[in-house]
Amino acid sequence: MSVNVALGVEGVLAAMQPNLGGITIAVVGGDARYLVMIEELLASDARVNVMGLPVKSGSAGVTLCTGLEECLAGVKAVILPILGIDEKGFLHCLLSEQSMALSEEIMAQLPVDAFVFTGLAGSLLKQMTSRLDIRLIELMKLDDVAIFNSIPSAEGVVQMAMEILPVTIHGSSAYVLGFGRTGKTLARLLDAMGAQTRVVARKSADLARISEMNLIPVSFHNIAGCLGEADVIFNTIPAPVLTAEVLTRVPPEAVIIDMASDPGGTDFQAAERLGIKAVLAPSLPGRVAPKTAGRILAQAIIRILTEGTAGS
Repeated sequence: MSVNVALGVEGVLAAMQPNLGGITIAVVGGDARYLVMIEELLASDARVNVMGLPVKSGSAGVTLCTGLEECLAGVKAVILPILGIDEKGFLHCLLSEQSMALSEEIMAQLPVDAFVFTGLAGSLLKQMTSRLDIRLIELMKLDDVAIFNSIPSAEGVVQMAMEILPVTIHGSSAYVLGFGRTGKTLARLLDAMGAQTRVVARKSADLARISEMNLIPVSFHNIAGCLGEADVIFNTIPAPVLTAEVLTRVPPEAVIIDMASDPGGTDFQAAERLGIKAVLAPSLPGRVAPKTAGRILAQAIIRILTEGTAGS
């Protein structure tokens, strides 16, 4: 499929719209991006059972459910919140006051060829789906989702930095820790905005690519000695990298924005003791661009379901 690169993420997603042929999907809990996801699923000819979201009754193709057994009855797929369920089985329902717990007994009613989608799965959900032999898809680990999500993540974190910093991004000394999918997109954006962009990475191949992109490569082994002139540090590494010892090398007027999953990669207590402003900012796509983020998730789900039902 040929896609005009000028379309942007929204145009690319619109060009990737297959048809679900009337299958039924349960959407249980979630946040603002899930409302957009439901619209996309309906546009792909799916029927949607909904629980724990403020969806209007009477919407064509939508069935509002009052119980999980009803919601999961006869469905081909279940879409759980981005954070799935906690270790007691309760779902993360940010837009509902309703408290819902998903048990293995309830999930056992799903057909053997069903899919369960979530953003990132905890140990309980993995155990439940494994015992029931149900296909579990962690959306945030898919390359296409992560790459598309890196765009609103990068834009959102730069917006945060612009609101906090006393200087412009242009001309600032910006550090990006990590050169994964989000790190690449963020480093490219900062460079385009005129920041002096240094990127910290471990692999020699990544350091070579950083240099090829006309950015400033920094080996991870030199991180403690390289942060002394930072105006802003963006961390994308989900591990303790900005430790108390490393933070002693960071200027007190610098700003740290940690994009890694909670609890992040920063010792926030040490940062506070040192007078360094450090902010944890995970899950930016759903906060800064819920419409785009919802479409990204929907298109990944539609693609997987289309491929999964093609031979059935």
